[in-house]
Formats: sequence, C-alpha cells, structure tokens
Amino acid sequence: MKAAPLDKQLCFALYTTTNKITSIYRTLLEPHDLTYTQFVILMLLWEKDGISISQLAKKAQLTKATMTPLLKRMEQKGLIQRQMLSDNERQKSIVLTEQGKQLSDYSLEITEKVFCATGLTNDEAATIIRLCNKIDLDQ
Repeated sequence: MKAAPLDKQLCFALYTTTNKITSIYRTLLEPHDLTYTQFVILMLLWEKDGISISQLAKKAQLTKATMTPLLKRMEQKGLIQRQMLSDNERQKSIVLTEQGKQLSDYSLEITEKVFCATGLTNDEAATIIRLCNKIDLDQ
C-alpha cells in the first residue's frame, strides 16, 4: 500500500507539538485553576481590556458557541465581568476583574517556563511563529 509517511506530514508535526506544549501549560496553569483556553483569553484581555465578545472570539480564533460557556466559567471564577456596551445594549464587552488582572503577574513566568521546555532559541521560536502565521487556511 502506498501512503505518505506520518513523520513527513506537517499536520502531524503541528498536532503532536501542540499537544506537548499544551500539556506543559496545563501543568503550570493547574495551580491557578485555569485551562489553556482561559489563559489565552486572559492574555488577550491583558493586551486590551474591555473588548466585545465578538472581537475576543475573533482574536482567539474561537467560535461564539465556544466563547459563551468559556466566559461563563471565567466569570464564575471571578476573573472577568460581562458589561453592556454604552453605545450598543445588545453587545457586551469583557472586562477583567482585579483577580483577573493579578493573574498577569504569573503569565511571564508561565510562558517563560514553557518556552524553556521547548529547547528553542529565540530566533528559532520567532521563525516558527512567522511560518505558522504565514499559513492561511481561510483561502
């Protein structure tokens, strides 16, 4: 049977690497009672607080169906609040609570530990990020 070898497949290399990195994050985020996806949302909010749910979903590349339960759990944990937009009562913005802001103190340490675990140099990591960002599957 003729088949492409698995170790030559881009999809498999990305898949296994993502699983390994997410596993490291999971271990480091567990003491803070966070999932990796919640951490991604927090990182986006630390960059720009008070953005709409649709903007947040787009930046995180998550569907609205994923965002609703995710944000609900984060709100129950006291990390965020949903607030009505003053110019559009149908839309809500997501705002960090004081507790959500304080978690940013740990973010650099967590991301640095994950980066160190990869064994990559800064240049290698920058190249991988650039190449991943170059992949446009929305064609």
